[in-house]
Amino acid sequence: MIRLRDSVLINVPPERVWAWLNQLPSHYRDWHPAHVTCRYEHGERLEVGAVLYAEEVLHNRLHRLRLTATEVAPGRALRYRGHGFTGAFLVDPSNGGTSFTAELGFGLQLGILGPMLDAVLRRVLGRRLGTLQAHMHEEGVNLRQLLEGGPE
Repeated sequence: MIRLRDSVLINVPPERVWAWLNQLPSHYRDWHPAHVTCRYEHGERLEVGAVLYAEEVLHNRLHRLRLTATEVAPGRALRYRGHGFTGAFLVDPSNGGTSFTAELGFGLQLGILGPMLDAVLRRVLGRRLGTLQAHMHEEGVNLRQLLEGGPE
């Protein structure tokens, strides 16, 4: 499995970060310039089984995503799956603020075949993995700016 991860320290309490995430559709376009739209297709807040529909431009291409919440620990963690990937947003108290971590995973865990498939997937995805990693970092920095109320 190919895993991408990015963390940022935000100087607000974890409850504030979680509240922001729980209202993601109303903040989505402010979060990153590549974000187009976001709405709940099922559910109204972060809960297991909720489905968020989101559109964003990555690699100069519009991506339409349906993200299903698979695990929700209020105030701490949201894990989700989309078509061909999994992800998570982790919210942890840290130094009087919050460590916000985003994770993405691609591929299958198939024992001995997994690493071979990951190698093929890395070749197919190529530079897109780097673009995704940069996008995740930008989201973290932007979230910090939005919640702390000022530029970096």
